[in-house]
Amino acid sequence: MGHLHHAAYGWLTPALSYVMASIGAALGLRCTVRALDATGSTRRNWLLTAASAIGTGIWTMHFVAMLGFEVTGTDIHYDVPLTVLSLLVAVLVVGAGVFAVGYGQGRGRALVLGGLTTGLGVASMHYLGMAALRLHGTVSYRPLTVALSIAIAVLAATVALWAALHTRSPQAVAIASLVMGAAVSSMHYTGMLAVAVRVTPSDTALPGATAMQFVFPLAVGLGSYLFLTCAFVALSPTADERAASASARGLGHGAVGTR
Repeated sequence: MGHLHHAAYGWLTPALSYVMASIGAALGLRCTVRALDATGSTRRNWLLTAASAIGTGIWTMHFVAMLGFEVTGTDIHYDVPLTVLSLLVAVLVVGAGVFAVGYGQGRGRALVLGGLTTGLGVASMHYLGMAALRLHGTVSYRPLTVALSIAIAVLAATVALWAALHTRSPQAVAIASLVMGAAVSSMHYTGMLAVAVRVTPSDTALPGATAMQFVFPLAVGLGSYLFLTCAFVALSPTADERAASASARGLGHGAVGTR
């Protein structure tokens, strides 16, 4: 059995992955809050942004954490199409959960459906990402630990969506995103505890790309997307701010008309 290192660079990759998960959660929650206060195409656009933010944040968290994953006796490469597919699955399935909450008729039913769908999306992304691993040997999983990681993913997603439905202030969203980031990171490392690798020494070149050739540049690009989108959301006026601005303009016009 190969010896597994889950944090080959110390606390750097776990801490950075937690930060990325929290940023994605914070952005997704803020966008969901904006969506619930909007209608028509504006609501749809905010929900799309929320889905891309949460899905991208989760994917970036996973693969930043995987930069610290090493197995003694073998190099590790990544299958590029499967890795990209894991990103698409994260965004699409998380999107289904977010839209279930955004357009659901009954809050409780929508929350359960959205949490289950989003949580399964998180788990699917994780295990698709693990399926993309290419190494000299075989990877196996402990079923009970896998089941626990999926349960954590569903619980984390449900709590996050509940926060989107019941929190409005930036402070409450910030606290909820930190909790969500911790829950998603816990799901990742619980899933990694389920992993066992039997190394088969070989001189054959591994297929796929190394983490630094593919995963790292993509993670940096997606991280930049999250930061830029955060800036956009922070600068966009809320529904209350737009209403106050419109009211102020109306009062100003009225004052001019009475002169």
